[in-house]
Amino acid sequence: MKSQKIRETFLQFFNSKNHAIVPSAPMVIKNDPTLMFTNAGMNQFKEFFLGNGTPKNNRVTDTQKCLRVSGKHNDLEEVGKDTYHHTMFEMLGNWSFGDYFKTEAIDWAWELLTEVYKVDKSKLYVTIFEGDSSEKLERDTEAFDLWKKHLPENRILNGNKKDNFWEMGDQGPCGPCSEIHVDLRSEAEKAEIPGAQLVNADHPQVVEIWNLVFVQYNRKADGSLENLPAKHVDTGMGFERLCMLLQDKKSNYDTDVFTPIIREIETITNTKYGQNKDQDIAIRVIADHVRAVAFSIADGQLPSNTGAGYVIRRILRRAIRYGFTFLSIKEPFIYKLVQVLSDEMGQAFPELKKQQNLIYNVIREEEQSFLRTLDQGLVLLDTIIAEAEDKEVSGGKAFELYDTYGFPIDLTALILSERGYALDEQGFQTELQKQKERSRAATKVETGDWIYVSLNEESFVGYDTLESPTRITRYRQVTSKKLGEHYQLVFSITPFYPEGGGQVGDKGYLEADNGDVIYITDTKKENNLIVHFTENLPKDVEGTFKAVVDAKQRKRSASNHSATHLLHQALRAILGKHVEQKGSMVHSGYLRFDFSHFAKLTQEEIVAVEHFVNARIQEQLALEEQRAIPYEQALGEGAIALFGEKYGDAVRTIRFGKSMELCGGTHVNNTADIWHFKITSESAVASGIRRIEAITGDAVMHYFAEQDMQLAQISALLNNAQEPVKAINNLQEENNALKKQMESLLQEKSGNLKKELLTKIESKTDASGIKINFLAQEIDLDANGMKDLAYQIGNEVENLFVLLASRYEGKALLSCYIDKDLAKAKNLNAGSIVRELGKYIQGGGGGQPFFATAGGKNPDGIPQVLQEVETYVS
Repeated sequence: MKSQKIRETFLQFFNSKNHAIVPSAPMVIKNDPTLMFTNAGMNQFKEFFLGNGTPKNNRVTDTQKCLRVSGKHNDLEEVGKDTYHHTMFEMLGNWSFGDYFKTEAIDWAWELLTEVYKVDKSKLYVTIFEGDSSEKLERDTEAFDLWKKHLPENRILNGNKKDNFWEMGDQGPCGPCSEIHVDLRSEAEKAEIPGAQLVNADHPQVVEIWNLVFVQYNRKADGSLENLPAKHVDTGMGFERLCMLLQDKKSNYDTDVFTPIIREIETITNTKYGQNKDQDIAIRVIADHVRAVAFSIADGQLPSNTGAGYVIRRILRRAIRYGFTFLSIKEPFIYKLVQVLSDEMGQAFPELKKQQNLIYNVIREEEQSFLRTLDQGLVLLDTIIAEAEDKEVSGGKAFELYDTYGFPIDLTALILSERGYALDEQGFQTELQKQKERSRAATKVETGDWIYVSLNEESFVGYDTLESPTRITRYRQVTSKKLGEHYQLVFSITPFYPEGGGQVGDKGYLEADNGDVIYITDTKKENNLIVHFTENLPKDVEGTFKAVVDAKQRKRSASNHSATHLLHQALRAILGKHVEQKGSMVHSGYLRFDFSHFAKLTQEEIVAVEHFVNARIQEQLALEEQRAIPYEQALGEGAIALFGEKYGDAVRTIRFGKSMELCGGTHVNNTADIWHFKITSESAVASGIRRIEAITGDAVMHYFAEQDMQLAQISALLNNAQEPVKAINNLQEENNALKKQMESLLQEKSGNLKKELLTKIESKTDASGIKINFLAQEIDLDANGMKDLAYQIGNEVENLFVLLASRYEGKALLSCYIDKDLAKAKNLNAGSIVRELGKYIQGGGGGQPFFATAGGKNPDGIPQVLQEVETYVS
């Protein structure tokens, strides 16, 4: 059975059991501060388990794109080394929200596997929760008795809390689970060791394929358990492992989920999978990682240096370095796999086809960038090796190379091993652990349990009003390094817009009946709850209050948000329909808009975009809002849906004239309220992605006032010239002429200096008979002049060692040149030498073994530098 049919069969089976088929949520998590990525199928249904939302259907089924590369569930370093771990994988699942429970979950799982998929029953084992006395939890005898209908007792195994008690996190819904394992070994192997002994023992052919979780408890902040008001079922089956089972393979990578990608890798890299262990690992890493990166980009997460973007960049760089090290590929090639991936999975996940060009371009540019980093890292590693003592490189130096320059530690270890050097791995791990502890301390958040004040339904009224009477329905205490101790409050009615859709959350205050005021510093959404941040609690949390949004901040944010819609329309009209929004950030002070486009905008295009937006502002277009229109109808009417967003059956549309988008943010009632729109910058974010930053309203007023002031200052500096632009052009022409004169004079000066310095070269011969021509001299040139001069002398004199020093603009400069043959013969390193000499000028530097420079803030140290280098050479 082909993988596409396997996926379709699963969904149709549960659809026949009255489960609604729902689409996969994006892999990149939004509105949940506890997670970066979707790491399990239940993530998009978390609000239903928590009781913060009511599902449209009590039974649902889907295939969910998951990524496990950070936090508690982190399989990254295992990927490639074995045949069944992945970063990105599909999780087939069926859910019951307070409907059926263990009986149906177990019976249907058995029916699907053995009657529909025709899996040999003798290959299957199941585990049940054995209980835990410390938690006062009993053995799951109910699940045991249900499984006895299908399996002999010796195939029903007890599992401990680690394996058979599933928890969403440190707090929240949890419960016992029952895993289904399959034994894929040969009959001979089974006769030698029974499968029961290998369940949950990390055997590559005895693996878990399905986990049935029975969610019935809530883990509180103090670690205790309480019963949930309703019992739920949450199951997850690894799609790739199921394909391995049904296609009778010994490895996930031998299924048709991966073989087309692997064949393409073989073609591009001229290798053969299955013939070399290291190459096989590299091919598996690349085949897995390109899927993770491609799906992440398709869902709206570009590689970057922070947060989720950093994780994606790290995954891609791991794939690049495996190709670099084990497949000897020194140029970009992973981007070439995007086509075959899109062909294979684009039917089930159409976002791959829609974003194919973007994925292709982003991966290619990331590859080019990291390969340049690897080249730079190799040069730096050469310097570190040259300085190493006793043939061992310190862990601290290796960590600096890893942390500062992104040079992979496994590549460092491999190169050192090839050159006969050792790596202080313990020292590296110590530095890495320190960094992790710093990172954990910076991001650690301790969250108390929600304390319920009332059970009123929460409602948002912020589209229509900026203040409303309200009550506190729940609150909790939170401690974090960034915010310290603070509180999070949920209101029965709130006008506060929570951060989302690129727009920042509202600020304002909560006023009690007695006049006491509590300031609200931020508003966010978490698992369908609107959460208000405050530094303290009201004296009477059970009282009545008035919730008031900061009107000025809201107006600015609304103006900027509406302007992003007009900007999107302008870009599509002026640049073409290929433009799509790829991200935005709407603050009260400015807006940021990322979009797909292949080239830098010209000044004429920027002006045209500004004119387009300002024309819509001057047209005074009224807001046309639809609060709950069916999703398909909205698209049919021309509304633009943003990639990477998950929309419900009913959506909200925002229209200004011909601009119509799906949007949950706050907006002006009329485009005239924006007043004016001004682009402040245009830049690149990634290959094929541009970024515009802009301002509106009173920020534009301040901008124009500042520009007027600067123009007046420029005019004054130009003696109140009537035509400042013409005056500046004249100055530039004069400056260019002077520069040419200076360059001519410097060349003449350098030529005279070279003649003089050639007469000052001393010849020394060492004990082994090697002749060294030596020069140490202070001169009056800048850094480029010193470099040119050193190379000129080096071209005329063999076996030259030269150290030039200069005082330039109050600083000290050093240049060290060593003839390459001399550097090799005497094991000299110019970079090491200038670093050592740099301490005398209160500075530092570095470079290559044959040429290096240093700079410092103490020119008075130059005489000692010259003395020390002469002593060194002698």
